[in-house]
Amino acid sequence: MKKILLGLGTLALVFGIMGTFANTAQAYKGDPTIKGPNYSVERHDAMIKAFETKDYTAWVNLMQGKGRVTQVINESNFAKFAEAHLLAKQGKIEESKTIMKDLGLGMGKGLGCGFGRNVSR
Repeated sequence: MKKILLGLGTLALVFGIMGTFANTAQAYKGDPTIKGPNYSVERHDAMIKAFETKDYTAWVNLMQGKGRVTQVINESNFAKFAEAHLLAKQGKIEESKTIMKDLGLGMGKGLGCGFGRNVSR
């Protein structure tokens, strides 16, 4: 009986840990209040500057081709993407969602915007 309880306890612990990592990995996507796995103050500041100045080249270099957002956002639509990011930062979530939807980015949980997070593939 002790072996069964120990086995079940171990199994529950393993699944609990796996669930925690899965939730942590997904939580930051589309939520500007949660830091992604590759967050650094320097990169964050550079990303904010790229959005504020609508500097597509800087954003592309920071993203390094990671995430679906880099397949959807291009030089011609980056200004709208930057606008959506700034609106979300200001708490204007519905306005941001509308722009993101118009850009063809999925809505998912949270904002679903992917605002330049270091999403690994």
